[in-house]
Amino acid sequence: MIQAIAFYIFAVVVLVSGAMTIASRNPVHSVLWLILAFFNAAGLMVLVGAEFIAMLLVIVYVGAVAVLFLFVVMMLDIDFAEMRAGVVRYFGIGLVLAVALVCEILIAVGAWSAGGVDLARRGAPVDPTVPNIEAIGQLLYTRYLFVFEGAGLVLLVAMIGAIVLTHRQRQGVRPQNVASQVARRPQDATRNMRPEIGQGVQL
Repeated sequence: MIQAIAFYIFAVVVLVSGAMTIASRNPVHSVLWLILAFFNAAGLMVLVGAEFIAMLLVIVYVGAVAVLFLFVVMMLDIDFAEMRAGVVRYFGIGLVLAVALVCEILIAVGAWSAGGVDLARRGAPVDPTVPNIEAIGQLLYTRYLFVFEGAGLVLLVAMIGAIVLTHRQRQGVRPQNVASQVARRPQDATRNMRPEIGQGVQL
């Protein structure tokens, strides 16, 4: 009974967080809702016995990917008016994807209501004597080694792209010259004057 209550709590929070991630107009708020969704998804993984996946969700996705998203969104100069105008342009494609996702959810609900899933006959059976981490490691570094390396390259390209976008050249910005600031003398910055009475100082 406690596991069922925890499952429904985690599932509802994940669904609400995912919806708010899409519906939030502020990109920073969207990233924060995404972090909340990752945390609750990790709770769901703990309930099904996949503690290693739960640890990866918290450490990798929340601790690295989501924080990287947050820093990139906060550092980029985003034109919110232009971003809202682009939503109308891609409304058709978004509607098609939304319909496809709804159809997939309905199919999944129908398959679940048709009967329970026999874990003993699943597509990738695991020896119960082998720990969860060891089973994932054997598959990840043998059969899916090249896919794992490819995912690392994709993340590397994304990180380089974020750095390039952050440090792009901007017009009308005066760069800082540290050498000239250090070499500046007091007599170059101040000027002694004797203004006459009633005339003030000329700048």
